Amino acid sequence: MTDTVSSGKPAAPSFSGYQKLVVAMLALLQFSIILDFMIMAPLGAIIMPALAISPKQFGLVVSAYAFAAGIAGLVTAGFADRFDRKKLLLFFYVGFLLGTLWCGMAQTFESLLAARIVTGLFGGVIGSVVMAIVTDLFPITMRGRVMGMIQTAFAASQVLGLPAALFLSNHWSWHMPFLGMAAFGLLVGLFVLAKMQAVDGHLSAPQEHSPFMHLFHTLTNPRHIAAFVAIGFLTTGGFMLMPFSSAYTVNNLEISLANLPTIYLVTGICTIFIGPMIGKASDAFGKFGVYLFGTTLSIIMVLIYTHLSPVSLAVLIVVNTVMFIGIFSRMIPFQALSSPIPAPTHRGSFNAISSAVQQLSGGIASVVAGHIVTATDSGKLEHMDMIGYVVVTMSLLASFLVWNINSRLNREAAEKTAPQAA
Repeated sequence: MTDTVSSGKPAAPSFSGYQKLVVAMLALLQFSIILDFMIMAPLGAIIMPALAISPKQFGLVVSAYAFAAGIAGLVTAGFADRFDRKKLLLFFYVGFLLGTLWCGMAQTFESLLAARIVTGLFGGVIGSVVMAIVTDLFPITMRGRVMGMIQTAFAASQVLGLPAALFLSNHWSWHMPFLGMAAFGLLVGLFVLAKMQAVDGHLSAPQEHSPFMHLFHTLTNPRHIAAFVAIGFLTTGGFMLMPFSSAYTVNNLEISLANLPTIYLVTGICTIFIGPMIGKASDAFGKFGVYLFGTTLSIIMVLIYTHLSPVSLAVLIVVNTVMFIGIFSRMIPFQALSSPIPAPTHRGSFNAISSAVQQLSGGIASVVAGHIVTATDSGKLEHMDMIGYVVVTMSLLASFLVWNINSRLNREAAEKTAPQAA
């Protein structure tokens, strides 16, 4: 399958029945992975007092997943293109479910920290395998729509997962959401095992003899380095804001804990519809243009969000929803835009390293945020405005790199088509 940068002008190809099934399976996988990570943010307001831990310790729990995932991504990268991607996906998904089950049984800070490390070691690699499968099975003219549909898992986790998790934690304990996710994930894994075909087309191409040299060549490829750095900058924002969102909402904005499910529900419903629309717009009007729109919108909304005083529930829902629309509008087109960068024989390793960079930079961001943010005796978080300024700076740096990546890909596409036009 040949990768080219699409201008979006030709009629968009339609999906086959099996491609639709693959998108559904990958979306369900992403739903469970994203929910496992996202659940830590709203449960933070419950877990911190339950385990008597500080914001700094909670930031460490969140970052432990990220650091473990980053290490796993680097270790896996050298081998990621040597196996059927379906088998690789299921192997790591089983480990992820065992880690999630452990989270549900943790009774102390140390046990929860260890459980998050195990979950990260396995769960952090899954997203990279999903990306490799998307790139293998879908042409670039479809990838904006595919990314948009898969990213609706993020919104679905807000609509279905987070309210259910908060309900379970409020009525039983914070352990119940993790146990429920493990049970749900088991069903998803069995569905993928039964319905997904082997994804092994890349195995027919010549492979490097040494997996370590394969990792080295992927890491040092000039085409890849700018993408890795951009991914690191883009990740910073979410990992700095999300771990403290529930505590900020309850203690600073004076929204009751009982209203948190409503915020996530309404925001999620809106983004469920927005995600596919962003994907279609990326394929139709150009991925970089949509990315710039999303970056501009997210910068404005992050600055507003981190400078809020106590507000009504309705105002917070509007701010939160528009902010997530901005974030979606930059992540979906970036994923589609950067997908042609690696060659087919390096897609697994490229995406594994991308995931590692994402998780490691996110872990660092979470730790840094935990040191910037402080809690008063009343629980109010201070210095959230500083977090906003850091996020904006990272967004601007990422945009410069993405512009360079897009320009290079467009030049390469023009060079490929020039001889044919002549």
